[in-house]
Amino acid sequence: MKIVQAVFGVFHHFELARELERRGHLEVIYSTFPWRRLQREGIPHAKVQTFPWLHTTEFLLQKYHLGGRWLLDNLGYTNALAFDEWTLRRVPSCDAFIAISGAGLKTGREVQRRGGLFLCDRGSSHQRYQERIVTDEYQRWGVDLPVSDERDTVREEEIYEVADLITVPSNFAARSFVEMGVPAEKLRLIPYGVRLERFQPAEPPSDGDDATFDVLFAGGVNLRKGIPYLLQAFAKLQHPKKRLRLIGGMGPEMASILSKLPQENVEILGSLPQPQLATWMQRSHVLVLPSIEDGFGMVMGQAMACGCPVIASTNTGAENLYTDGVEGFIVPIRDPDALALRLQQMADDRDLQRRMREASLEKVKSLGGWNDYGEQWEKLLLKETGKASSSAS
Repeated sequence: MKIVQAVFGVFHHFELARELERRGHLEVIYSTFPWRRLQREGIPHAKVQTFPWLHTTEFLLQKYHLGGRWLLDNLGYTNALAFDEWTLRRVPSCDAFIAISGAGLKTGREVQRRGGLFLCDRGSSHQRYQERIVTDEYQRWGVDLPVSDERDTVREEEIYEVADLITVPSNFAARSFVEMGVPAEKLRLIPYGVRLERFQPAEPPSDGDDATFDVLFAGGVNLRKGIPYLLQAFAKLQHPKKRLRLIGGMGPEMASILSKLPQENVEILGSLPQPQLATWMQRSHVLVLPSIEDGFGMVMGQAMACGCPVIASTNTGAENLYTDGVEGFIVPIRDPDALALRLQQMADDRDLQRRMREASLEKVKSLGGWNDYGEQWEKLLLKETGKASSSAS
């Protein structure tokens, strides 16, 4: 098979590219990041082509808090259109074109015209569903900011319509598409893996009588990730030496909200590189991901690979990674009481901590890093391109 990919930046697409390259299927991957950033991903330079100019500008403006929402929205939308035009002029003959959602509308149609498949790979819930649930969350907390650019949403929905298939990483994401009217038969479920060479267990955190109970959050510190409910739940936790660390970039909407929330024994560490993130995962008793909307929180698998059990909400893809009560817990969204109850269980029961730690390590090992993800993609592509070939003959 000859497979072409297109992605804004990196996301999980370079994990997929490595698996396809290892199996002899990758023709080329297009990205909006410069090669200097992409060379660490382990794909031969000859198979990586980049269109970095607009995305790099957008990234730098965001990093240094410059430009404002209007400029960033227009840069992002212009980048999506220009990237599509750029890939359209370059895309070689291929059996399938896999584009991250929001990319590849014209290119996907051209691949279809030539007899290939166009697959939209969506890492979150349906764009319109995501927009609605996060907008509702903003309203709950009195935030008057737009969640997304309507032009992006309209474009995404057109891509969902045009694509032959839509791949999603979790049952939660799949349910959101069905709820928004996309036929279930158009969806394919392929959960993500974890880089086992980067995320490994170390000595477990101390569980002595005078030990600190360390709780970790990793991801965007924002309303979409359910941060207020985590802070409320942590405040309810009864433990003499509890500590919560938040790792990730701060959302612009949080400036007016954090001051209203309990923050005793809470440390906000900001964004950290993956080696440091892995270290904090190794040192923590539990990672909490209470997201309102999260197609599949990759930090869950990363934490489990470090021997750190997870408490996550139902809207994170947790059900596709572990079993409630075995490797961790799954709680409803927007429910600080349920979250506090599970935190208290783990803080009070050292045997439970050890069992979940061991079960987490076994579960992640069974996935073989990203190998299982690659195998599922290969089976899907072989099956679907075989269908396309037989129908064309």
